[in-house]
Amino acid sequence: MTTDPRPEPQLLDAARAWAAADPDPVTRAELAGLVEAAATGDAAARAELADRFSGTLQFGTAGLRAAMGAGPMRMNRVVVLRAAAGLAAHVLAVDAVAGSARRPRAVVGYDARHSSDVFARDTAAVFTAAGIETLLMPSALPTPVLAWAVRALDAEVGVMVTASHNPPADNGYKVYLGGRAVEPEARGCQIVAPHDRMIAQRIEAVGPVAEIPRAQDGWTVLPDAVERDYLDAVLPAVVPGDPGTGRPLRIVLTPMHGVGGRTTTEALRRAGLADVHLVPEQAEPDPDFPTVAFPNPEEPGALDLALATARSVGADLVLANDPDADRVAVAVPVPGGPGQDWRMLRGDEVGVLLGQAAAARCADRAGAVLANSIVSSRLLGRIAAAAGIEHRETLTGFKWIARVPGLVYGYEEALGYCVAPDVVRDKDGISAAVAVAVLADELRGQGRTLLDVLDDLALAHGVHATDQLSVRVADLARIPAMTAALRDAPPAALGGSDVVEVVDLASPGTGLPPTEGLRLLTADGARVVVRPSGTEPKLKCYLEVVSPVVGRSGLPAARAEAQERLGRIRGELEAALGL
Repeated sequence: MTTDPRPEPQLLDAARAWAAADPDPVTRAELAGLVEAAATGDAAARAELADRFSGTLQFGTAGLRAAMGAGPMRMNRVVVLRAAAGLAAHVLAVDAVAGSARRPRAVVGYDARHSSDVFARDTAAVFTAAGIETLLMPSALPTPVLAWAVRALDAEVGVMVTASHNPPADNGYKVYLGGRAVEPEARGCQIVAPHDRMIAQRIEAVGPVAEIPRAQDGWTVLPDAVERDYLDAVLPAVVPGDPGTGRPLRIVLTPMHGVGGRTTTEALRRAGLADVHLVPEQAEPDPDFPTVAFPNPEEPGALDLALATARSVGADLVLANDPDADRVAVAVPVPGGPGQDWRMLRGDEVGVLLGQAAAARCADRAGAVLANSIVSSRLLGRIAAAAGIEHRETLTGFKWIARVPGLVYGYEEALGYCVAPDVVRDKDGISAAVAVAVLADELRGQGRTLLDVLDDLALAHGVHATDQLSVRVADLARIPAMTAALRDAPPAALGGSDVVEVVDLASPGTGLPPTEGLRLLTADGARVVVRPSGTEPKLKCYLEVVSPVVGRSGLPAARAEAQERLGRIRGELEAALGL
């Protein structure tokens, strides 16, 4: 835990001053209790206060995200009010440069986490008082609805209060820019530099929270029809023409206690996929996420209830949204497996399945581009080349992928897919869920499966096998230390092949904006990318190997060989990082 170097009296005074200015009685009382305990010699309370007052929660390209609680290093009303005031000042400043008779406009959305609605209303109050026309979502809705609304309603700024798939104790503040605030190709995208830095500077310049003007009313609550309007806009881009009715595919869907259940179910129904079974224990929003240890579909065990439901109803496909429904996980039955075996597809597998479909759909579209992040599989690039379509790699995050000119499809391996970039310039787990389900249904009509298409891609381009090594740390200083150690002494070989290239992604000349991380390539085509997580205290290592395949009968051996190489590389990386 971070320590505060200030003497005890200064730390307690800082906490008391914060509590006096806090408009939230809950966090005010929480902080008062910690101060009282620390003042009487409680070492744990003192350490907790020191951590909460060790600095200020930093606003970056991911906005804000942290555990809920009182103090400048937590998510709370004081932090949100200051963020809203700084963001409003930035929007007004850039809008003044653009010049227009219309007031700048904002759209504010929120999910069902603790205090998300409160943070959203505080934001609306600050924006309105600052002179920004503010539109507030009518209820807790998925992030893709907010991302769509920024473009559809021609807003200069969008705010989504969500911590996405973070633990229940967290909340966050995600920012989009649009309208006159950014260039046309960036409208509706999450912020990138220099806007993040400029907003952070504006936040730092905000005075005492009691002096931040807040309107009591004056913002507009959007009608409930906004959810329908989003579906009206996005579905024709995913299911062109008549979607038909009565598709036979049986689907199990879990919103993971989040806000995507109703919207995704309706989207599937409109696509003719009405045989949808919600996981009952996870169907309704619940900010405590009682049935999962971690509300992230990628985490081991997160899909257990969904798979149990799939076995009980005889499903053909499992779809799992994360709590704000901007991502989707996919699981499929394993043909010939014992009983009713299921396998969750990796994010890269879903990514290339949707990429292959997009390439076929857009092969004749001039200027069409497929894109993925640098930590995602290189297979999408080979699919694009085979189709005669341009391919681009970007930095990690949809704030970069969605900005690619000519984008018709983009993805990142962390279960994020943008299948309708002309409508939503962000990852969208609702439209992606529909796209996967429609593809699975079409294949079912041909007597084929998603796994068959993955086999076809392996035969055409080789087995592209991926894996990830994540190192969660308690002390954030360990992350740059591990990266520096790897940069200074990279392994000479990985998986039995010489390392032939080590690229420092923070250096110029990579063709991408500088970012913290390393990329290692071996003589036999294996690739490792090492980078810090943008949203969690983790160092992440992304592994990929490519194994050639000779004939369909050679697929099992090629896949086994690829997994063996991944295992060796993973072990060697752990040793290189001192784990």
